Amino acid sequence: MPLSEYRRKRRFRRSPEPRGRRLGRRRRAGTTEPSFVIQHHAARSDHYDLRLEIDGVLVSWAIPRGPSTNPKDRRMARRTEDHPLDYADFEGVIPEGEYGAGPVIVWDRGTYANATERAMVEGLRRGHLSFRLQGEKLQGGWALTRIRGGKDETWLLLKRKDEDADARRKPVKSQPNSVLSGRTLDDLDASS
Repeated sequence: MPLSEYRRKRRFRRSPEPRGRRLGRRRRAGTTEPSFVIQHHAARSDHYDLRLEIDGVLVSWAIPRGPSTNPKDRRMARRTEDHPLDYADFEGVIPEGEYGAGPVIVWDRGTYANATERAMVEGLRRGHLSFRLQGEKLQGGWALTRIRGGKDETWLLLKRKDEDADARRKPVKSQPNSVLSGRTLDDLDASS
């Protein structure tokens, strides 16, 4: 059942995270492309969660060092449980003692387009996704390739060589604020 792993790991009476009762959603007016979100999350370790809308859920990867706009950088991306679509707007502090405890902000968001002839769900099954992001911070072509399956499913995220590639740009360091609230993780953590 979709989202069963997500729900199993959370106690919604204690955590402000969305329950995700509905699968799928209506797209915003004028938008036909699927959405993506990247959340900055300081849980057990500081990382960025890349989430792509695929088949009614947010398919998710934890990226310890965050995305890079340098095509030479390869970022490890650990596959995590699927999240509900309404998680794309979640910012808050997950309480101590709960799964993923710590502050979460929406670092970037937007839409994406599949850059292959295969459906995204088929690319996910085969272990290779290629897509073009149209976000507030990140744009252009990206690829995810599975390098290890099993319990610790691991993928590599890399930026395609295109007009949006920039080896000098460091968006993780130079743009730490949320695209929703303007806050940083430290701001959010201090207010809780």
